[in-house]
Amino acid sequence: MSDTSLYKKIVIKVGSNVLTKADGLPDVARISHLVDQLTQLKKDGKEVVLVSSGAVASGRSLIKISEKQNAVAARQLLASIGQIKLINLYMQLFEQHQMLCSQVLVTKEDFRDRMHYLNIKNCLEILLQHQVIPVINENDVVSVTELMFTDNDELAGLIASMLNADVLIILSNVDGIYNGDPKLSTSTVIPEIKGTAGGINSFITTSKSGHGRGGMVTKLSMAQKVAKLGIPVFIANGSRENIITDLLYKEVIHTRFAAEKIKSGKKKWIAHSEGAATGIVQLNAGAKEALLSGKASSLLPVGIINIQADFKKGDIIKLIDEQENLIGLGVAEYGSEKARACIGEQKQRPLVHYNYFHPLIQI
Repeated sequence: MSDTSLYKKIVIKVGSNVLTKADGLPDVARISHLVDQLTQLKKDGKEVVLVSSGAVASGRSLIKISEKQNAVAARQLLASIGQIKLINLYMQLFEQHQMLCSQVLVTKEDFRDRMHYLNIKNCLEILLQHQVIPVINENDVVSVTELMFTDNDELAGLIASMLNADVLIILSNVDGIYNGDPKLSTSTVIPEIKGTAGGINSFITTSKSGHGRGGMVTKLSMAQKVAKLGIPVFIANGSRENIITDLLYKEVIHTRFAAEKIKSGKKKWIAHSEGAATGIVQLNAGAKEALLSGKASSLLPVGIINIQADFKKGDIIKLIDEQENLIGLGVAEYGSEKARACIGEQKQRPLVHYNYFHPLIQI
């Protein structure tokens, strides 16, 4: 285990299942205890970012809507009303500790290009510089269907990578990743996961957790991605007393995803940009092997066999192999028109430079 006292910048994600009671309404006592722990971290000199669900649950406590109502419209209604109540509750609780919080609502679109990405990064950094605790949530009022994050776990992973956080803490309603069904007494929490550890998928239930959109499958996938980028991830039980401070200062049951070698800021952005990719470029076996070899290899036109979807210079593009398996993401150094003109040719400029390539599989 690493020295958790070294963690200075901490991103904490709290799911709806932690913030709500069994009836689906907000658990004010739990939220208040969460704020107590976050303010303790601030007093200890740490930078704290909170990714908080709970807007829809807060809205549900204020208004009754017909079950016949369209699901997307109902979510928009509840989120729009509930976000005000939720952020006001956070503001009042933090004020009791003489601390400021801010509201940051985002959609997947906000991360689609490098400029928007850096705008959000700069906003969060100036808040942290002024000792403000950002409270981040997906803007469910405008985020619908394909524009939505899988859940706030995905958003938290992106924020942790963006800010080069020292640790990401995911609070759920279970103690961590189990080696079987958590409901069975024979199942135990896996204390540490290194690398992709693919076999773990077989242990995980695909059911959603309570009132949230996500489940343990998305948590596992996101945690492995973030750890691969150089940030350790803890998954723990948010309903336990003092869980955040215990995770950092004491021994408490949880699953820890060990961090791998730290990646550059641009690679962290690319790693989370699959949904933003526009172009699709198909490679031959030699180019695939070179890119995935772990050596500093760029994608040269000689290794391209087809451009399946158009793109412009600076776009995120998907790189696929001859069997159409996705092997990685990259930033295009020039557009698809020029790329098509030099398919298979030698001595041409790389389409994707090694510094702007992120592999999604290993060989």
